[in-house]
Amino acid sequence: MLTVREGTPNLPWHDPREATRLLRYALHRQGFTHTYQSNGSGMSVLSVLPELTVWCRDGMFVWTTVDGRETTHPADDPVGAADLIARTYRRPEPSAEEVHSPTGSEHGRSA
Repeated sequence: MLTVREGTPNLPWHDPREATRLLRYALHRQGFTHTYQSNGSGMSVLSVLPELTVWCRDGMFVWTTVDGRETTHPADDPVGAADLIARTYRRPEPSAEEVHSPTGSEHGRSA
């Protein structure tokens, strides 16, 4: 959770733009570097992957998982939301052979 000094005006999760910006930064640290944020009408939207869009409204992050289940997470915990997203959407790292092979395959080689 975010730490906030007493008397701080404009808490980040009261402003969807700011909460989503913090989520965006947390996701960037997780390796999701091609994100797009849009703001308006009291909500903010973050496009993370073609199959993942996160909405921030009413103090909550909301997204639908690939299996169609709606997930919510408090907007005052963008790092926790980023962790949940990373666990669900992290793609496996390519193997050394895939990195060095132009096709990622050994098929078609002659001995």
